[in-house]
Amino acid sequence: MSYINPRWFNFGPRNIAIDLGTANTLIYQRGSGIVLNEPSVVAIETINGIKRIKAVGEEAKKMMGKAPTNIEVIRPLRDGVIAEFELAEAMIKHFIQKVNGTKSLLRYQEIVICVPSGSTQVERRAIRDAASNSGASQVFLILEPMAAAIGADMPVTEAFGSMLVDIGGGTTEVAVLSLHSLAYSVSVRIGGDKMDDAIVSYVRRQHNLLIGEATAERIKKEYGIASMPTDDLGGSIQIKGRDLVNGFPKEITITQSEIAEALSEPIGAIVEGVRVVLENIAPELAADIVDQGFVLTGGGAMIRGLDCHLARTTGLSVSVANNPLRCVALGIGRAMEDPAYRGALISM
Repeated sequence: MSYINPRWFNFGPRNIAIDLGTANTLIYQRGSGIVLNEPSVVAIETINGIKRIKAVGEEAKKMMGKAPTNIEVIRPLRDGVIAEFELAEAMIKHFIQKVNGTKSLLRYQEIVICVPSGSTQVERRAIRDAASNSGASQVFLILEPMAAAIGADMPVTEAFGSMLVDIGGGTTEVAVLSLHSLAYSVSVRIGGDKMDDAIVSYVRRQHNLLIGEATAERIKKEYGIASMPTDDLGGSIQIKGRDLVNGFPKEITITQSEIAEALSEPIGAIVEGVRVVLENIAPELAADIVDQGFVLTGGGAMIRGLDCHLARTTGLSVSVANNPLRCVALGIGRAMEDPAYRGALISM
């Protein structure tokens, strides 16, 4: 593994950058910006013992929890890394073909793709190989917190400490960046998926109601809150599921205070990751962060009150980036297009 000298190559007009996320995949095309944003989901259909891909992306996600027994809906990535190599490769190929607008696979000269900072060499090689087999003549990697920081317009090229917390679907990346590199980082395998799981577990435990992943995700997005509401209960939401006592469908009402309680454990793990980074950085970097605070990116940054909760916990100023869901994809694209950021790219 080595970092790239910006003079070694020039990206052409057909090159793309991929934010291969646990929950969503975004593709940035040079000169066009973000051209695809779809769930990282694949549906597999089995007919007479033979498996084939039924649907990918948005179409596959609609089948989650509603597919018949011969269709299995799978997420090829878990915790930010590839769990199902062949499905991940097929998914990437499908998305690239969709961007091309043709059934034939147009071969790109280079693809830039992000990886979690805490991923192993084996995990990074799997991501590189999946992209390479999908039509790239050369694949470059970029660390996810670096891409998110570039996309959030943070001064990562300067001799200045910038801190970022990127909360994705599978991982939360907490990093302090300076001079094109990570001065210190922690990758916590807690993200939006674990928050969904926590809501499912809470509703099952407290209300004897079994809800699906899609319902839990909707609860999180619409009513998720990082700390107890000031009026003790907050808003409320009606949810439907299966009663575990009598087995019948049932509708109940849960409050935001209950949702805050359900999310307390995964949010506590994120807070602990922030604390570990702050306790281990150099004093001069700490001084910069005291002055500037830190930035939240990723889908989890949109949980109500999370910025205020982290500010109270750390005593620092906390802000949410503009368009936090797209920061990583925009940052990868900028690293591909702007020579000033190419020092952040990694070759394996």
